[in-house]
Amino acid sequence: MDIEKGKKIGVLVKTSFVDFPGRVAAALFLCGCNLRCPYCYNKDLVTSIPPEADMNTFSEVMLHLEKRRNVLSGFVISGGEPTISPYTEQLIYEAKKLGYYIKLDTNGIFPEKIKYFLDSPIAKPDFIALDIKTSPSRYDLMLPGSKGDILEKNLIETINLVSTLPQKKREYRTVLVPGLVSEKDIQQIARLLPKDASWRLSRFRPGECLDSNYNNIQPYSDDEYNNLLTIASKSITNVEIR
Repeated sequence: MDIEKGKKIGVLVKTSFVDFPGRVAAALFLCGCNLRCPYCYNKDLVTSIPPEADMNTFSEVMLHLEKRRNVLSGFVISGGEPTISPYTEQLIYEAKKLGYYIKLDTNGIFPEKIKYFLDSPIAKPDFIALDIKTSPSRYDLMLPGSKGDILEKNLIETINLVSTLPQKKREYRTVLVPGLVSEKDIQQIARLLPKDASWRLSRFRPGECLDSNYNNIQPYSDDEYNNLLTIASKSITNVEIR
C-alpha cells in the first residue's frame, strides 16, 4: 500500500492501561470522522487537525512500537473513525509483524470495511470495540442532514458482524448522555446485542463537547446511572459502568 509515512496522521498515547482490556497498550487516535456526535470530546480529531506538536507520523508510531515491544503487548487504533483512514490497514499489518495484538475502535457505520478487516489475512484485528451512540433509529442525531435509515441499517449490520466474534474478542460501548440515551434506548440497544456481550456504559462528562450546547447538560445522577445499569443488566449479564 502506497502511503505517506512521514505525514502527521494522529495523536499517539504511548502507554495506556485502560484502552485495551487486559493489556498494556499504545493507542493511536487517527484524524477524521464521518459522524458529528454532539457530545464528542475528540473534536479536534473530528472537525480539524490538532496542533502539529501533538501529532505523530506513521513512521514515528511504528518506531515507538518497535522500541516498546518488550513492554507493550497491545496496539489500539481509534479516532476519529479509523475505518475511513488510509493508514489503518498498514498500521495493523506492520504492528502485527512486531507481535502486537490489535484492537480496533469503530462507530460501525461502514460494515463493508469491518467485514474487509475481519476477512483480511494480514490485517485482521484481534479485538473490536463498537461504539453504539443511541438507538439505531435515532442516528440522524449523530449526523444532521443524513439519511437516518441508512445509518441505522449499517449500524445493525456491523453489530451482527461483530457479534460473530468470540466473546473475548469484542466489546460494545455506550456513553450515557441525557437526551440521547434513555431507558427506552438502553432497552432497544440491548435487544440487538448478543446475550454474552461485554457492554461498557460510560458517564457523560460535559466541558469539551463538539456541540457547545451539550456542555450545559447535567449528567445523570448516580441513582439514574444505576437505574440504566439495572435495565441493561436485565438483558445483558456482563454490563459495567466505566
